[in-house]
Amino acid sequence: MSTDAGGSPMAGPPPPGYPPSSYSPPDYQGPPPPAYQGYPPPAYQRYPPPGYPPPGYPPPGYGPPPGYGPPPGYGPQGGYPPPGYPPPGYAPYGYPPGYGPPPIAQAIKPGVIPLRPLGLSDIFNGAVAYIRANPKATLGLTTIVVVATQLLALILSVGPLAAAGELTSTLSGGQVPTGVLVGSSVSSFAGYGATWLSGILLTGMLTVVVGRAVFGAGITIGEAWQRLRPRLWALIGFALLEGIGAALIIGVGFGVVVGIGYAVNGVAAAVVGVALGLALLALMVYLGTMLAFTPSIIVLERLQIFPAISRSFKLVRNDFWRVFGIWLLGQIVAGLVAGAVAVPFSIGGQILLISASSTVSALIAIVLLTVGSAIGQIITAPFTAGVVVLLYTDRRIRAEALDLVLQTGAAFGPGAPADSTDHLWLTRQS
Repeated sequence: MSTDAGGSPMAGPPPPGYPPSSYSPPDYQGPPPPAYQGYPPPAYQRYPPPGYPPPGYPPPGYGPPPGYGPPPGYGPQGGYPPPGYPPPGYAPYGYPPGYGPPPIAQAIKPGVIPLRPLGLSDIFNGAVAYIRANPKATLGLTTIVVVATQLLALILSVGPLAAAGELTSTLSGGQVPTGVLVGSSVSSFAGYGATWLSGILLTGMLTVVVGRAVFGAGITIGEAWQRLRPRLWALIGFALLEGIGAALIIGVGFGVVVGIGYAVNGVAAAVVGVALGLALLALMVYLGTMLAFTPSIIVLERLQIFPAISRSFKLVRNDFWRVFGIWLLGQIVAGLVAGAVAVPFSIGGQILLISASSTVSALIAIVLLTVGSAIGQIITAPFTAGVVVLLYTDRRIRAEALDLVLQTGAAFGPGAPADSTDHLWLTRQS
């Protein structure tokens, strides 16, 4: 290699395989090759240089530098929060964590019913619950009254015939002396009167028991009698008035039919009798439903007969069909239960009665029939009385908001004095 005067190396010929330093490619004036028009060479389009990944892929085996993340202050564009998060400034939907919907307020239930408007199940369940809560003052009281009444009625109706030896003749349809027949009829009428009075007494005392059971308070038979005794004559007077009214309605209807039969003919009397009978039946059902609450009002509100009748009409008037339907359903349920209980006694008594050949066997048959009837009445009488009193309570709750008044007594608890709860029934709208 040679140098110039300044000691710098002189440009010499390049090594073999290298172009001269002053060499440049000649200008190419012709068209590009066909495969290269408008496109890069294929080798540079598909494959990167050796050791480099394809475009859009990171080098293999390398991740992001440690300690680095997305640039701070950046999030989803357009002002929208990430998926699953509420917008800024808004609370999440639903209740906050650890909280749920507010609990539903439950009606106060100090005794056998909740202190709110009652449904059918509330009334029926309450009528059963007060019997279970106080069996001595319900089933025990009913047993005493029913057994005593049935025994008295049996003696008065059958005793004269059995004493005269005419019991089997009477049962078989034979001739009975007039004196014996009259005596038996009078004594039977006395027995029916005793049964009627005992029914009034039982209804009144059971009304007192239910009135206490509403507050969850117990009561003895003696206490129930003390509570009823001042109201007993008013109950008897109402029952007499009700019986006289029913007798007058039936008597007037019967007289009209008989008069038409004499004045016209039997066919016209029969037609009028059927139509009039249905009308009178509807009238008696209507009056019986409108007067259904009168005994409860006399006992619990301590009203006299005619004010109690007027108040019963007022309570039932705006809800007649509901009162009638629930009362009727209660009577049907009680009748089915009483009939089911009395079936074995009825079958046995009827068999003995048909084959009775002596006074003793006839008496046994009659006793069996009476026992079956008494057991059915013992079971169902408290239930039907409870249905009526609780239905009366429901009507007062709906019409007068009595539940708010009764809650005052519920605040005292089951151990409250009797006067502190009994007087709450006296609160009424004029």
